[in-house]
Amino acid sequence: MTPSSNYSARRTVLDGVEIVRLADAASRTEVSIAPSVGNMAYEMSVAGKNALWFPYSGPAAFRENPSMCGVPFLAPWANRMDGDAYWANGKRYLLNPELGLHRDAHGKPIHGLLRFSPAWTLEAAGSDAHCAYATSRLDFWKHPEMMAQFPFAHSIAMTHRLASGALEVETTLENLSNDPMPVAIGYHPYFQLHDAPRGQWKAHLAARSRAVLDDLLIPTGELEPALFGDPHPLAAGQLDDVFTDLVRGPDGQAVFWVEGERQRIEVAYGPKYPVAVVYAPDGHDFICFEPMAALTNAFNLAHAGLYRELQSIPPGGRWQESFRISVSGF
Repeated sequence: MTPSSNYSARRTVLDGVEIVRLADAASRTEVSIAPSVGNMAYEMSVAGKNALWFPYSGPAAFRENPSMCGVPFLAPWANRMDGDAYWANGKRYLLNPELGLHRDAHGKPIHGLLRFSPAWTLEAAGSDAHCAYATSRLDFWKHPEMMAQFPFAHSIAMTHRLASGALEVETTLENLSNDPMPVAIGYHPYFQLHDAPRGQWKAHLAARSRAVLDDLLIPTGELEPALFGDPHPLAAGQLDDVFTDLVRGPDGQAVFWVEGERQRIEVAYGPKYPVAVVYAPDGHDFICFEPMAALTNAFNLAHAGLYRELQSIPPGGRWQESFRISVSGF
């Protein structure tokens, strides 16, 4: 255990799974991370209540049969692609299904290659007077089966940082290849409230525009106004929408939130997350506010001239951004 005033970081093994537990005593907040299962934060417990939706008894059950929950990292692309090939720098790259692809209900590749990857290495965990933190790294370039699908040598560092009751997730990509590397990563956090049934939840959607999607939930390249109430009642129906033109404050952050009677969860997107997917399906007691570096199917839309905002890292360059989860009323 590494205590420092209010904050602490503890490495331990729970049911055979190495975890890191960050704690903020003043706010009664604990964050648990499983580096060997996608480096995923699966618990953000506030006064004993988990703000993350995690339908497992613990990390061992999750590792045995993982599914989307907690805070999954999606890379090297997030969301769907329209086929088993993509364009980057004017070249067409083929995906190899025999090396493993996760597909949606329509058979489209979705959510990249790293959702529950064991390839992460915990590099540091500790605390100081300002926060508790844990940093893990995945050297993508060391894995031939990954490089065969996305041949851009790069490394990924992810830091979970707990301070003043809020969890910041910072991601750094380092392009080690000789070509520019397109960036279309994202996160898919699942959130839950405990003080009201889902039908009474209300959400703030900090966006002016929504991507028009086809029947397979792939953007057409067109945008339309995001005409939602503020706040928007989840009782109005399920959400599975891709938002752009985010509304940002003076600090550059775009803040989405969901609230019940008293409890509220806020997700603040940094400037390099220009896209927000919001997913709240009927019949499930969760909502997802998903920070995205690019639009769904961004590689292929950009090549077709339908998406001009695709970010890229020059050879030897770095990309870094974070999002922050804040909880109140728990």
